Amino acid sequence: MAQSDDLAFFQHLARAGSLTATARILGLSLSAVSKRLKQLEARLGVSLASRTTRRLTLTPEGERYLVRGAAILEELGELEEALGAQRAELSGPLRINATFGFGRRHVAPLLSDFCARHPGVEASLELSNFPMMPGEQGVDIAVRVGRLPDSRLMARLILANRRVPCAAPAYVARMRRLDAPADLALHPCLVLRENDSDFAVWRFQRRGGDGEEQAVKVSGPLASNDGEVIVRMALDGHGVMLRSQWDVHEHLAAGRLVELLPGWQGVRADFHAVYRQRRHVPARIRTFVDHLANGMEGRVAIPDNRHFPSDTTSTS
Repeated sequence: MAQSDDLAFFQHLARAGSLTATARILGLSLSAVSKRLKQLEARLGVSLASRTTRRLTLTPEGERYLVRGAAILEELGELEEALGAQRAELSGPLRINATFGFGRRHVAPLLSDFCARHPGVEASLELSNFPMMPGEQGVDIAVRVGRLPDSRLMARLILANRRVPCAAPAYVARMRRLDAPADLALHPCLVLRENDSDFAVWRFQRRGGDGEEQAVKVSGPLASNDGEVIVRMALDGHGVMLRSQWDVHEHLAAGRLVELLPGWQGVRADFHAVYRQRRHVPARIRTFVDHLANGMEGRVAIPDNRHFPSDTTSTS
Protein backbone atom coordinates (compact mmCIF):
# COMPACT_ATOMS: atom_id res chain seq x y z
CA MET A 1 0.00 0.00 0.00
CA ALA A 2 1.36 3.46 -0.89
CA GLN A 3 2.88 5.48 1.93
CA SER A 4 0.66 8.42 1.03
CA ASP A 5 -2.36 6.19 1.65
CA ASP A 6 -1.03 5.44 5.14
CA LEU A 7 -0.56 9.14 5.78
CA ALA A 8 -4.13 9.87 4.67
CA PHE A 9 -5.48 6.99 6.77
CA PHE A 10 -3.73 8.29 9.87
CA GLN A 11 -5.09 11.82 9.24
CA HIS A 12 -8.64 10.37 9.24
CA LEU A 13 -7.88 8.39 12.38
CA ALA A 14 -6.48 11.35 14.33
CA ARG A 15 -9.33 13.68 13.33
CA ALA A 16 -12.02 11.13 14.15
CA GLY A 17 -10.53 10.53 17.59
CA SER A 18 -11.43 6.86 17.87
CA LEU A 19 -11.28 3.57 15.99
CA THR A 20 -15.07 3.32 15.95
CA ALA A 21 -15.56 6.77 14.44
CA THR A 22 -12.86 6.10 11.84
CA ALA A 23 -14.54 2.86 10.82
CA ARG A 24 -17.85 4.68 10.38
CA ILE A 25 -16.31 7.51 8.32
CA LEU A 26 -14.30 5.22 6.05
CA GLY A 27 -17.02 2.60 5.73
CA LEU A 28 -14.82 -0.15 7.15
CA SER A 29 -15.24 -2.65 9.94
CA LEU A 30 -13.74 -1.87 13.33
CA SER A 31 -11.40 -4.85 13.03
CA ALA A 32 -10.16 -3.63 9.62
CA VAL A 33 -9.30 -0.20 11.03
CA SER A 34 -7.54 -1.72 14.03
CA LYS A 35 -5.59 -4.12 11.81
CA ARG A 36 -4.48 -1.37 9.47
CA LEU A 37 -3.21 0.76 12.36
CA LYS A 38 -1.24 -2.22 13.69
CA GLN A 39 0.27 -2.83 10.26
CA LEU A 40 1.26 0.83 9.97
CA GLU A 41 2.92 0.76 13.40
CA ALA A 42 4.72 -2.45 12.53
CA ARG A 43 6.04 -0.94 9.31
CA LEU A 44 7.28 2.19 11.09
CA GLY A 45 8.53 0.32 14.15
CA VAL A 46 6.88 2.73 16.62
CA SER A 47 3.63 3.05 18.54
CA LEU A 48 1.53 5.86 17.09
CA ALA A 49 -1.40 5.83 19.50
CA SER A 50 -2.82 4.25 22.60
CA ARG A 51 -6.42 3.35 21.96
CA THR A 52 -9.69 1.82 22.96
CA THR A 53 -12.69 1.50 20.66
CA ARG A 54 -13.98 4.83 22.04
CA ARG A 55 -10.86 6.96 22.35
CA LEU A 56 -7.54 7.45 20.65
CA THR A 57 -4.55 9.23 22.24
CA LEU A 58 -1.55 9.97 20.04
CA THR A 59 1.95 9.22 21.24
CA PRO A 60 4.72 11.80 20.63
CA GLU A 61 5.67 9.77 17.55
CA GLY A 62 2.04 9.79 16.45
CA GLU A 63 1.85 13.58 16.83
CA ARG A 64 4.98 13.97 14.70
CA TYR A 65 3.65 11.58 12.05
CA LEU A 66 0.34 13.51 12.01
CA VAL A 67 1.86 16.98 11.63
CA ARG A 68 4.61 16.09 9.15
CA GLY A 69 2.23 13.81 7.27
CA ALA A 70 -0.32 16.62 6.86
CA ALA A 71 2.39 18.86 5.38
CA ILE A 72 3.49 16.13 2.98
CA LEU A 73 -0.06 15.44 1.81
CA GLU A 74 -0.66 19.16 1.35
CA GLU A 75 2.46 19.54 -0.78
CA LEU A 76 1.45 16.51 -2.80
CA GLY A 77 -2.00 17.98 -3.37
CA GLU A 78 -0.51 21.31 -4.41
CA LEU A 79 1.82 19.55 -6.85
CA GLU A 80 -1.00 17.59 -8.44
CA GLU A 81 -3.18 20.68 -8.67
CA ALA A 82 -0.38 22.69 -10.27
CA LEU A 83 0.24 19.93 -12.80
CA GLY A 84 -3.44 19.85 -13.66
CA ALA A 85 -3.94 23.62 -13.61
CA GLN A 86 -5.02 23.59 -17.24
CA ARG A 87 -8.16 21.72 -16.34
CA ALA A 88 -11.26 23.89 -16.07
CA GLU A 89 -12.87 21.95 -13.22
CA LEU A 90 -11.98 22.26 -9.53
CA SER A 91 -11.51 19.14 -7.43
CA GLY A 92 -10.38 17.94 -4.04
CA PRO A 93 -11.52 18.23 -0.41
CA LEU A 94 -12.78 21.50 1.06
CA ARG A 95 -13.62 21.75 4.75
CA ILE A 96 -15.32 24.87 6.11
CA ASN A 97 -16.21 25.93 9.65
CA ALA A 98 -18.79 28.58 10.59
CA THR A 99 -21.13 29.54 13.41
CA PHE A 100 -24.56 27.90 13.56
CA GLY A 101 -26.81 30.84 12.66
CA PHE A 102 -24.71 32.43 9.93
CA GLY A 103 -23.59 29.04 8.67
CA ARG A 104 -27.13 27.73 8.23
CA ARG A 105 -28.55 30.95 6.78
CA HIS A 106 -25.82 31.95 4.38
CA VAL A 107 -22.74 29.72 4.18
CA ALA A 108 -24.72 26.52 3.56
CA PRO A 109 -26.73 27.82 0.55
CA LEU A 110 -23.64 29.42 -0.97
CA LEU A 111 -21.72 26.17 -0.52
CA SER A 112 -24.57 24.24 -2.13
CA ASP A 113 -24.45 26.53 -5.16
CA PHE A 114 -20.65 26.26 -5.31
CA CYS A 115 -20.73 22.45 -5.29
CA ALA A 116 -23.39 22.42 -8.01
CA ARG A 117 -21.01 24.44 -10.17
CA HIS A 118 -17.94 22.39 -9.21
CA PRO A 119 -19.04 18.75 -8.71
CA GLY A 120 -15.44 17.60 -8.36
CA VAL A 121 -15.09 19.37 -5.00
CA GLU A 122 -15.67 17.20 -1.93
CA ALA A 123 -17.01 19.74 0.58
CA SER A 124 -17.79 19.54 4.28
CA LEU A 125 -19.39 22.31 6.37
CA GLU A 126 -19.01 22.02 10.13
CA LEU A 127 -21.02 24.38 12.33
CA SER A 128 -19.96 25.09 15.90
CA ASN A 129 -20.43 27.60 18.70
CA PHE A 130 -16.70 27.76 19.28
CA PRO A 131 -14.91 28.85 16.10
CA MET A 132 -12.10 26.70 14.72
CA MET A 133 -8.87 27.92 13.17
CA PRO A 134 -7.69 27.02 9.68
CA GLY A 135 -5.59 23.87 9.96
CA GLU A 136 -7.40 22.73 13.11
CA GLN A 137 -9.05 19.35 12.54
CA GLY A 138 -8.43 19.74 8.82
CA VAL A 139 -10.35 23.02 8.42
CA ASP A 140 -9.45 24.87 5.21
CA ILE A 141 -11.61 27.98 5.66
CA ALA A 142 -13.01 29.41 8.88
CA VAL A 143 -15.79 31.99 8.68
CA ARG A 144 -15.09 34.23 11.65
CA VAL A 145 -17.02 37.13 13.18
CA GLY A 146 -15.52 40.05 15.05
CA ARG A 147 -11.86 40.77 15.62
CA LEU A 148 -9.42 38.43 13.95
CA PRO A 149 -6.85 36.44 15.92
CA ASP A 150 -3.27 37.68 15.91
CA SER A 151 -1.74 35.06 13.64
CA ARG A 152 -0.28 34.60 10.18
CA LEU A 153 -3.52 34.11 8.27
CA MET A 154 -5.13 35.40 5.13
CA ALA A 155 -8.51 37.08 5.71
CA ARG A 156 -11.11 38.16 3.16
CA LEU A 157 -13.89 40.46 4.35
CA ILE A 158 -17.14 38.86 3.20
CA LEU A 159 -19.64 41.00 5.12
CA ALA A 160 -19.31 44.35 6.89
CA ASN A 161 -21.67 44.14 9.84
CA ARG A 162 -22.69 45.91 13.03
CA ARG A 163 -24.89 44.97 15.96
CA VAL A 164 -28.22 46.78 16.16
CA PRO A 165 -30.29 47.63 19.29
CA CYS A 166 -33.91 46.99 18.41
CA ALA A 167 -37.32 45.96 19.73
CA ALA A 168 -40.81 45.15 18.47
CA PRO A 169 -43.24 48.04 17.78
CA ALA A 170 -45.53 46.76 20.56
CA TYR A 171 -42.71 47.14 23.10
CA VAL A 172 -41.58 50.50 21.69
CA ALA A 173 -45.12 51.87 22.14
CA ARG A 174 -44.97 51.31 25.90
CA MET A 175 -41.25 51.58 26.62
CA ARG A 176 -39.53 54.10 28.88
CA ARG A 177 -37.52 56.91 27.32
CA LEU A 178 -34.30 55.70 25.72
CA ASP A 179 -31.84 58.43 24.70
CA ALA A 180 -28.42 56.95 25.50
CA PRO A 181 -26.93 53.49 26.04
CA ALA A 182 -26.92 54.01 29.81
CA ASP A 183 -30.74 54.16 29.72
CA LEU A 184 -30.81 50.46 28.79
CA ALA A 185 -30.37 49.72 32.50
CA LEU A 186 -34.04 50.72 32.87
CA HIS A 187 -35.24 48.26 30.23
CA PRO A 188 -35.69 44.49 30.12
CA CYS A 189 -32.90 43.35 27.79
CA LEU A 190 -32.78 39.99 26.03
CA VAL A 191 -29.33 38.59 26.73
CA LEU A 192 -27.57 36.04 24.54
CA ARG A 193 -25.23 33.84 26.56
CA GLU A 194 -22.83 31.67 24.56
CA ASN A 195 -19.14 30.76 24.27
CA ASP A 196 -18.52 31.79 27.92
CA SER A 197 -18.43 35.44 26.80
CA ASP A 198 -19.87 38.35 28.76
CA PHE A 199 -22.78 39.09 26.44
CA ALA A 200 -24.49 41.08 29.24
CA VAL A 201 -22.13 43.97 28.40
CA TRP A 202 -23.30 45.80 25.28
CA ARG A 203 -20.90 48.20 23.51
CA PHE A 204 -21.85 51.18 21.38
CA GLN A 205 -20.23 53.94 19.33
CA ARG A 206 -21.67 57.41 18.82
CA ARG A 207 -22.59 58.02 15.18
CA GLY A 208 -20.40 60.65 13.55
CA GLY A 209 -18.43 63.09 15.66
CA ASP A 210 -15.52 61.69 17.65
CA GLY A 211 -16.76 58.08 17.68
CA GLU A 212 -17.20 58.05 21.45
CA GLU A 213 -17.65 54.53 22.84
CA GLN A 214 -19.83 53.41 25.74
CA ALA A 215 -20.31 50.03 27.38
CA VAL A 216 -23.38 49.25 29.45
CA LYS A 217 -24.20 46.22 31.55
CA VAL A 218 -27.72 45.03 30.78
CA SER A 219 -30.08 42.52 32.34
CA GLY A 220 -33.57 41.15 31.96
CA PRO A 221 -35.84 38.27 32.92
CA LEU A 222 -35.32 36.39 29.66
CA ALA A 223 -32.06 35.00 28.21
CA SER A 224 -30.94 32.21 25.87
CA ASN A 225 -27.82 30.66 24.36
CA ASP A 226 -29.45 30.68 20.91
CA GLY A 227 -29.72 33.78 18.71
CA GLU A 228 -32.94 32.67 16.99
CA VAL A 229 -34.64 32.36 20.38
CA ILE A 230 -33.55 35.89 21.29
CA VAL A 231 -34.99 37.26 18.03
CA ARG A 232 -38.26 35.42 18.64
CA MET A 233 -38.52 36.90 22.14
CA ALA A 234 -37.92 40.39 20.77
CA LEU A 235 -40.54 39.92 18.04
CA ASP A 236 -42.98 38.87 20.76
CA GLY A 237 -42.40 42.18 22.55
CA HIS A 238 -40.44 41.00 25.59
CA GLY A 239 -37.79 43.74 25.47
CA VAL A 240 -34.70 45.13 23.76
CA MET A 241 -32.10 43.01 22.02
CA LEU A 242 -28.73 43.68 20.39
CA ARG A 243 -28.37 41.58 17.26
CA SER A 244 -26.27 41.67 14.10
CA GLN A 245 -27.65 43.50 11.08
CA TRP A 246 -27.36 40.37 8.94
CA ASP A 247 -29.76 38.60 11.31
CA VAL A 248 -32.44 41.28 11.68
CA HIS A 249 -32.27 43.46 8.54
CA GLU A 250 -35.36 41.81 7.02
CA HIS A 251 -37.38 42.33 10.21
CA LEU A 252 -36.29 45.99 10.33
CA ALA A 253 -37.19 46.54 6.67
CA ALA A 254 -40.62 44.94 7.19
CA GLY A 255 -41.36 46.97 10.34
CA ARG A 256 -41.48 43.92 12.60
CA LEU A 257 -38.60 45.44 14.56
CA VAL A 258 -37.64 49.06 15.22
CA GLU A 259 -34.02 50.24 15.52
CA LEU A 260 -33.38 52.15 18.75
CA LEU A 261 -30.80 54.74 19.86
CA PRO A 262 -30.51 56.53 16.49
CA GLY A 263 -27.53 58.56 17.71
CA TRP A 264 -25.59 55.39 18.52
CA GLN A 265 -24.61 52.17 16.76
CA GLY A 266 -23.38 48.80 17.91
CA VAL A 267 -19.72 47.98 17.46
CA ARG A 268 -18.42 46.31 14.31
CA ALA A 269 -18.94 42.56 14.00
CA ASP A 270 -17.60 41.90 10.52
CA PHE A 271 -17.42 38.45 8.94
CA HIS A 272 -14.17 37.23 7.36
CA ALA A 273 -13.24 34.07 5.51
CA VAL A 274 -9.92 33.09 7.05
CA TYR A 275 -7.43 30.61 5.62
CA ARG A 276 -3.78 29.78 6.00
CA GLN A 277 -1.12 31.77 4.23
CA ARG A 278 1.01 29.47 2.13
CA ARG A 279 3.15 29.43 -0.98
CA HIS A 280 0.34 28.05 -3.11
CA VAL A 281 -3.27 28.40 -1.99
CA PRO A 282 -5.34 25.68 -3.71
CA ALA A 283 -7.66 27.01 -6.39
CA ARG A 284 -10.72 25.47 -4.72
CA ILE A 285 -10.05 27.53 -1.56
CA ARG A 286 -9.43 30.78 -3.43
CA THR A 287 -12.46 30.26 -5.65
CA PHE A 288 -14.81 29.44 -2.76
CA VAL A 289 -13.66 32.50 -0.79
CA ASP A 290 -14.44 34.62 -3.88
CA HIS A 291 -17.81 32.87 -4.15
CA LEU A 292 -18.60 33.67 -0.50
CA ALA A 293 -17.66 37.34 -0.81
CA ASN A 294 -19.55 37.85 -4.07
CA GLY A 295 -22.57 35.84 -2.93
CA MET A 296 -23.02 37.75 0.32
CA GLU A 297 -23.48 41.02 -1.59
CA GLY A 298 -26.80 39.76 -2.88
CA ARG A 299 -27.99 38.04 0.28
CA VAL A 300 -27.73 40.73 2.96
CA ALA A 301 -28.76 44.31 2.16
CA ILE A 302 -26.65 46.24 4.67
CA PRO A 303 -25.75 49.80 3.61
CA ASP A 304 -22.45 49.68 5.54
CA ASN A 305 -21.16 47.10 3.03
CA ARG A 306 -20.34 49.79 0.51
CA HIS A 307 -18.05 51.61 2.96
CA PHE A 308 -15.62 48.80 3.59
CA PRO A 309 -13.21 47.21 1.10
CA SER A 310 -13.31 43.47 0.46
CA ASP A 311 -9.70 42.93 -0.56
CA THR A 312 -7.79 39.90 0.65
CA THR A 313 -5.45 40.93 3.45
CA SER A 314 -2.96 39.27 5.76
CA THR A 315 -3.27 39.57 9.51
CA SER A 316 -0.15 39.24 11.59
